[in-house]
This record gives sequence, C-alpha cells and structure tokens, in this order.
Amino acid sequence: MSPFSIAILAVGMSIDALIASIGRGASIGKPSFAEAARTGAVFGAVETITPLIGWAAGVVASQYVQAVDHWIAFGLLGAVGGRMFVHALKRSSEPSAQKPGRSIGLLIATAVGTSLDAMAVGVSLAFLQANIIVIALSIGLATALMSTGGMLAGRLIGAKFGRVAEMAGGVLLVGLGASILIEHLSA
Repeated sequence: MSPFSIAILAVGMSIDALIASIGRGASIGKPSFAEAARTGAVFGAVETITPLIGWAAGVVASQYVQAVDHWIAFGLLGAVGGRMFVHALKRSSEPSAQKPGRSIGLLIATAVGTSLDAMAVGVSLAFLQANIIVIALSIGLATALMSTGGMLAGRLIGAKFGRVAEMAGGVLLVGLGASILIEHLSA
C-alpha cells in the first residue's frame, strides 16, 4: 500500500473513535488535557491491536482465498465504509442527554466497540500482504491524536460535525476498497 493509502485508511479507521471522543468531550463539559490524553491513549492502543488480530486471522485464511482476495478486501472495506455512512445518516444530530461515565472500564468498552471495524480491515490487509505493523501503528497513532483532539474540541464542535466526519470516513473507506479492486483487476 502507498503512504497515501495508509494515511486514508488510518484516518478512516479513526473516525469512529473521533466521534466517540467528541461526544465524551461535549457531554463532560471541560475535560482536562490529561483526561483527553488518556482517552486518546486508550483508543489508540485498542485501534492498534484490533487490525493485528484481524490480520492474523486473515493470514490463516489467505492461502484458501488468494484468487478472490481483492474482492474480499473490497467487500469488507465497502461494508465497513457503508455501515459508517448509513450509521451517520440514521444517528440523531441532537446531543445525547445521557452523560458518559469517566471510568476506565467504560472507556475501554467504548474503544473496543469503535475498533471492531479495524479488525475486519485487518483481515483484508492479510489478503493484500500489506505491512501490518506500519499500518496498525499508523491507525493507532491517528486514532490517539484524533481522539485526544476530539475530546478537547467536543464542547465546541458538537454532534453535527461528528455526523459529517463519520459519513466522510465511510466514503473514504469505500473508495479505498474500490481502488484496491480496480488495481487488482487492471493488473
């Protein structure tokens, strides 16, 4: 994968964590930098680990599906991107009245929930024989930075921007899947 594709993937995979962080920051009110950095670190660590888990599963299966691996990558990225886009359309633009807890357990559960799509992307990356370490670290770093910033900016940005960012992330992932498919079909 090119550095540009890795950057698109990293940003696309980080959008869910950004949305969750904006929501946390908006509902907590005035999170401290330490709290925002802790949120970014947890989200970043989980988003680094989940593509590695998916990649390991994909490596095991890749020998059986090499002839259609580009279709699988396209399908998984398209499904994840499409789900993000549809979720953003269905989500209410009104801020939630429910305040998120500040416990580390709830933070970890939220991070895992927002990173499951990265596991599916990890499976796709195994089929493409991509450098999973560079990609997983890129996803983790982008997530950590975006989540920290999202937490701090949440009170200013609000829920509307989150919907737009989630839709854009979904479109980017579908586009990345389509470019992989086109690249393999035209080779």
